Amino acid sequence: MDSIPQFVTFAKISLLITTTCSWCFGQAFTDFGVEQDKLVYHSAMDSEASVEGWIMEGPGQVEFKDGWLEMRSPNEEMHHVYWCPETLPPNFMAQWEMQNLHLDAGLCIVFFAATGLEGQDVMDSSVPRRDGTFSQYNNGFLQNYHISYYAHNPKLPARTVARLRKNPGKHIVSEGPPGIHFESDRVHKIKLIKNDAHIRLFVDDRLIIDWTDNGEINGSPLGSGRISLRQMQWTHFRYRNFQVWSLLDSSSDE
Repeated sequence: MDSIPQFVTFAKISLLITTTCSWCFGQAFTDFGVEQDKLVYHSAMDSEASVEGWIMEGPGQVEFKDGWLEMRSPNEEMHHVYWCPETLPPNFMAQWEMQNLHLDAGLCIVFFAATGLEGQDVMDSSVPRRDGTFSQYNNGFLQNYHISYYAHNPKLPARTVARLRKNPGKHIVSEGPPGIHFESDRVHKIKLIKNDAHIRLFVDDRLIIDWTDNGEINGSPLGSGRISLRQMQWTHFRYRNFQVWSLLDSSSDE
């Protein structure tokens, strides 16, 4: 049997992924005021093979059920951070689906544009190792942005707001309405857009965070870097269809 030309196979796979992305997340890139460049990372999050290269920090564990990745800390031992292996460009759209499996309490955060304090990769040997302790990520070894988009602490009911911080220093730079409601057990679609210094987060196409880094807080806007999913110790969510697209730079059009 003749082999299938590699470019034909790749084209079919790319078309399948593009079609799947559009079907899963509904709206075109232009609906969010950005222009798609190319798919830079995709994980179905449905098997160990699909998350090859991801790194867990802290005592978090993942398991795969019914086409989802479930993440939690056994016995609610400690907070944990799950790093994507891809270094993302300064302009990107990341999107994923998630669902809460434990409504009693929890906190979900996304770190992005993360590097060492001197711009190194977060896994570089010159960057101290981390174990999920929050201060190591927001006021210690790394520079990054982070957004808390699900927060439910029965002792602090007002903590349901979404927050964007710039690190190190834990600087609160923007707040918005609750992302995922603390009583929701439905599937939610998350979109994170970083268009150079302009940062937006959508939950089910609702705009939750919208902020532009003008460099006045904690130095210049952050550029390329890693992205990770963080959960506090009592959190149990499941995830699927993690995708990242690079965006065309629109700054020259302004």
